[in-house]
Amino acid sequence: MPIQYTPISEIQRSDFNFDLFNTNHPVVIRGLVDDWPLVKASSSSIEDLVSHILCYYEGDRVLAFASSAESGNKFTYANSDTRKSFSEMETTLDLLMETIVELKDKENPSTAYMGSTSIDYVLPGLSKDNNFNINNESPIKSIWIGNSSIVPPHFDVPDNIAFVCSGKRRFTLFPPNQVKNLYVGPLEFTPAGQPISLVDIYEPDLNKFPKFEEAKSHGQSSELLPGDAIFIPSLWWHQVESFGPLNVLINYWWRNVPSFMGNPMDALMHSILSVRDLPDHQKENWINMFKHYVFDYENNNFDHIPKDIHGAVGNIDDNLAKKIRALLLNNLNR
Repeated sequence: MPIQYTPISEIQRSDFNFDLFNTNHPVVIRGLVDDWPLVKASSSSIEDLVSHILCYYEGDRVLAFASSAESGNKFTYANSDTRKSFSEMETTLDLLMETIVELKDKENPSTAYMGSTSIDYVLPGLSKDNNFNINNESPIKSIWIGNSSIVPPHFDVPDNIAFVCSGKRRFTLFPPNQVKNLYVGPLEFTPAGQPISLVDIYEPDLNKFPKFEEAKSHGQSSELLPGDAIFIPSLWWHQVESFGPLNVLINYWWRNVPSFMGNPMDALMHSILSVRDLPDHQKENWINMFKHYVFDYENNNFDHIPKDIHGAVGNIDDNLAKKIRALLLNNLNR
């Protein structure tokens, strides 16, 4: 019998406040963007919804994904030349939407999908008419359009709020500390940009993936309808399933740090290169170094150093960030 997960914590729009974004807990907010014109248009026919969306379209080309009915609608790996279960192509949004409309009446349709694409690039003006202000943040705003599909568990580095604008979506989440039990694929070679879990989260092969037994006890899942939103904190693993002939989702990504700060994934990859394979006793010593300079960092631990030569142990600004990057590039290229 397929696994049933605990429902994700949820609140109503009237109970929403921005303090939720300062926690490490996902939450579903029912009806948060019920008043968006795009959400209201979702109650009309697919053809009318497509016309509503394409009113904003100016003809720029987009990257689309497609898979045959035989290949299934999960964007994952496969035994093929590309090792992907789907194909990628450059096309136009109007042609993609036309394809989705044509597929809606088929009993076993193939999958057509435009993944994360900048709203302001592909549909200028749409985000102005369908906007959600996140305090003083300037998020990256993306749109996702397709028919039924499954994106396996993956994570995002920034915090994420996703708004369902058309169709139904199911989100299944696992906390960051379950990474060791999710059997994640390669960091570099990914189906669509992010590492994914290789486990079927509903019918897992526990002989092949025995540690998932622990992960499933921490899983949370909920279904969202148009107007609903979900906050997914940084590094929370999430599978996203779309149901029905036309699904539209808008999401915002943001980080509560200045734009000059580096991507932590770069640090992870460099640590794999430089720290992972050290002898155990040396790794233990480096754990202490990372705690002192990174994870347990306190500015007053370095008061003994004159401020004019604090360097990387001081407060990082845009100028210092450039100097650190230059140092790293010089060391990496030696």
